[in-house]
Amino acid sequence: MTTGGELLIACLEAQGTDRAFCVPGESYLAVLDGLHDSSIEAVVARQEGGAAMMAEADGKLTGRPGICFVTRGPGATNAASGIHVARQDSTPLVMFVGQIGRDMRGRDAFQEIDFTDMFNGVAKLALQIESADRIPEIVSRAFAVALQGRPGPVVVALPEDMLRDTTDAAPCNLVVPAHPAPSRADISAAHELLFEAERPVVILGGSAWDAGSAARAQNWSLALGLPVAVQFRRQQLVHADQPNYAGDLGIGGNPALRTLIDESDLVILLGGRMSEIPSQDFTLLEIPNPSTRLIHVHPGAEELQRIYAPTLAINSTPGEFLIAWGEPPTRTLPERVRQAHTDYLAWSEPAPQQSRWVDLGTVIRELREHLPASAILTNGAGNYSGWLHRFFRFRGYGTQVAPTSGSMGYGLPAAVAAKLRRPEAPVVCLAGDGCFQMTAQELGTAVQAEANIIVLVIDNGTYGTIRMHQERNYPRRVSATDLVNPDFAALGAAYGMFTRRVETDAAFVPALEEALNAGRPALLHIRTDPEILTPTTTISELRGD
Repeated sequence: MTTGGELLIACLEAQGTDRAFCVPGESYLAVLDGLHDSSIEAVVARQEGGAAMMAEADGKLTGRPGICFVTRGPGATNAASGIHVARQDSTPLVMFVGQIGRDMRGRDAFQEIDFTDMFNGVAKLALQIESADRIPEIVSRAFAVALQGRPGPVVVALPEDMLRDTTDAAPCNLVVPAHPAPSRADISAAHELLFEAERPVVILGGSAWDAGSAARAQNWSLALGLPVAVQFRRQQLVHADQPNYAGDLGIGGNPALRTLIDESDLVILLGGRMSEIPSQDFTLLEIPNPSTRLIHVHPGAEELQRIYAPTLAINSTPGEFLIAWGEPPTRTLPERVRQAHTDYLAWSEPAPQQSRWVDLGTVIRELREHLPASAILTNGAGNYSGWLHRFFRFRGYGTQVAPTSGSMGYGLPAAVAAKLRRPEAPVVCLAGDGCFQMTAQELGTAVQAEANIIVLVIDNGTYGTIRMHQERNYPRRVSATDLVNPDFAALGAAYGMFTRRVETDAAFVPALEEALNAGRPALLHIRTDPEILTPTTTISELRGD
């Protein structure tokens, strides 16, 4: 006989879980007790939103559900930000929430929330375990739902008295997700559409990838002589130096890439949904009937024909689709494909900007030159990320961990999770001053967990994205976008980190090299000019417009 808490941990071990992120709470003490003698590493975060984002980043990197434990009421509401990231980013995640005792339900007890009502609008599934005997069944279901179709988050509520109950139930077996694959008819139809096309384009996106399928997509597109682009914050799917790589469909994208797609007569959308940002505000492909032929391949049947009515809809993971396609004969790259890559290289080369502080384009160029291809870069939301996405050239699968949901505060917790998952790789987090302060307390998690990340705090004293929109719509009427910031280097030092303050371009590389060799978590406080809003826009120019 074991307690429900012990059985739950045994079920996670059976799923291959080796790490869980948490903020402890009295509502799941029996689980914490089960972790004491477990092989699972418990990483203690400072706030539940940080814990959930760490788990989401871990799910991105492993392809298995990231695991998070939080307590009831305010713990779960704090963690909701990470659940939203997992939903929009299609990341497998299972969050366990400590819950009030079953006999307390319906009395508005201390920190009581009905979590099935609260999370069913954002999670793929939210449910509560009512009996310790059913823990294996529901854990197995949670993992299957998180992994299959379009991956996403599952929330499981754990009444505290249920966790103390004893049971003789055995742990669940390892959940191996079912991967949909295309039929022969699907592949034959796709071959025919591609054979008839004169100006085809491939767009990679979504989350149902691994290193093997990403490499297969690169080789397949190159052999067929197809230009290949990626969706917003999926740049890790294609090596930037590959001669048919055309760039990413993100915020402030390359006009040449937009033209390439507009002029295409076949779009192969492989793995992604083509939501608001990669579709350029839903203008890239007409809704519901695209003006060009569209092959849409997606692992979630519910996503096919949800927005776009494709010429050919194929319910398949990208990997299974590429395996079924077979080995294509190698073609010479057409000139239009070579030109697309040339256009990308020109677009991704930063031009100097006149600044009284540090030029962020110079920072990204130096990161490109000094980091190995294995380096992992993380970020949250804000205009600062535009420099990273435009000018950094990602060169390997699993090297970009960023929220397609545009969640502020994501970069720091994601970096902690990435470093723990791949301790041999340099992990660099870029965070704007506003973004960083959403989860700055997770510096403590990095230090405690000995996750030797490098945090670049990009400090321009403003919420830059909102200031940009403010200047466009209400010029010279600045309201609620200025920030009075601390000395971020001193803050990092207070946690025991290596820190440097960088105020000139020349000071960045020496500080970066010191941080890479510091042997402990590092923070570089980088001052940038609030006048420069994007790589192509300043406040003065917006006011002039």
